[in-house]
Amino acid sequence: MGAVFILFVIVAIAAGIFGAVAAKKRREEMAVLASRLGLRFHPDEDHSLSNRFDFLDRLSVGDNRYAYNVLSGTYRDQDVLAFDYHYETHSRDAKGNRQTHHHHFSFFICLLPRAFPELTIAREGIFSKIAQTFGYDDIDFESADFSRNFCVRSKDKKFAYDVCHARMIEYLLANSDLTVEIEDRALALAFDSCLSAAETESNLERLLALRLLLPNYLFTTT
Repeated sequence: MGAVFILFVIVAIAAGIFGAVAAKKRREEMAVLASRLGLRFHPDEDHSLSNRFDFLDRLSVGDNRYAYNVLSGTYRDQDVLAFDYHYETHSRDAKGNRQTHHHHFSFFICLLPRAFPELTIAREGIFSKIAQTFGYDDIDFESADFSRNFCVRSKDKKFAYDVCHARMIEYLLANSDLTVEIEDRALALAFDSCLSAAETESNLERLLALRLLLPNYLFTTT
């Protein structure tokens, strides 16, 4: 038993050291990326962003929510934020002991010049099917391929159709891994894990591609 405990301690220490080294390397890579793109970089925990954007679905889940490794500023004439995000959930094991689960992922926001109703665009999956059974209907489009592969929801169907025009549908079908949310003054992309610096840059480009695909009349009409 003593040898097993010692082995467990050694593995835990090694994992902690590896995690610290990986986190330091990531901070350095993100700092270099921010400098190259002309953005500000803030590596420390930022709880204000989770409060500021808690109307977005992915940023309202769990406890101890905060952003970190935050890139912010103007990129290609658009105000953007890109950051890692953390939250906690809790469960009980077979013995009833409370367990804490830490979740980390990358998130991107392009700030819009006016507010919009909520619109979510995500890949079809088991959770979207379950949501439909509770009355959260998926909006259908003329493109059968798009309707089959994406779940689109908004209380404002006209807004959904305005956003999901032919060119937007074509772009989303070619980038089917994207999960998009628009609400208030935010156009956001959510991912399931923390992206590398190179992936962060490429997804900033995709975020701005989506922004440019939003029809101009949406920003000139009331």
